[in-house]
Amino acid sequence: MIKGILFDYGGTIDTNARHWAYVLHEAYEAYKVPISVEQFREAYVFAERALAKAPIVKPADDFLLLLKKKIKQELAWLDFRGYYSPTHSQQEKLVEDLACYCNNYVQNHIARTLPTLEELTVEFSLAIVSNFYGNLSTVISAYGLDRFFPKIVESAVVGVRKPNPEIFRIGVQAIGLSPEETIVVGDSYRKDIEPASAAGCHTVWIHGEEWAQEKYDTSLPTRTVTDFLEVLPAIRAICKAEANR
Repeated sequence: MIKGILFDYGGTIDTNARHWAYVLHEAYEAYKVPISVEQFREAYVFAERALAKAPIVKPADDFLLLLKKKIKQELAWLDFRGYYSPTHSQQEKLVEDLACYCNNYVQNHIARTLPTLEELTVEFSLAIVSNFYGNLSTVISAYGLDRFFPKIVESAVVGVRKPNPEIFRIGVQAIGLSPEETIVVGDSYRKDIEPASAAGCHTVWIHGEEWAQEKYDTSLPTRTVTDFLEVLPAIRAICKAEANR
């Protein structure tokens, strides 16, 4: 029987399988920042690496503050490369505007997830398994998600990052189950579905708007959906199939 569900966070619960680069770029376009897609991608990659390498994000940072720190790194790169150089006051306002835009985006998508999480938490043990910066507990608490996820397995805390299957084994152990009793739900084929499958878990892949198009073995996920609202029926189908085995 299926008894537990492990969710990815970033890109799964917060953006409905839309890669964060697209969300941020949409914000830049909304505020008419005069840069190309290629220039934005450079800045996005630079900021991701900067936040991963240095302790810029603190455990007490909520997501709005994290976004502001990430956007400051992006703007620093754009300025360094000569792509876009706002004044200090322009930059401060832009950081606030872009961060609020993205935070509102997340709040809207999380609101869509709540009925599914409400129903799942009645029947299953839930946990999050995520590559994050060490502040995920603060982030989910600020969004009111901590009541669903008493267990969080975060890469910056446990010292293991996806796509290492070990992080999913840690997640399974955190909820006291076996991989065969657990379903992993995530948006990334390479970072969620492949390693979770290697760890022996069932999987639900939310196939959304990806950073780069790739070819996949579509037979690997136990179920594939294209919207978070399809996750509950997919989990029900897996449970039924397992019960009939």
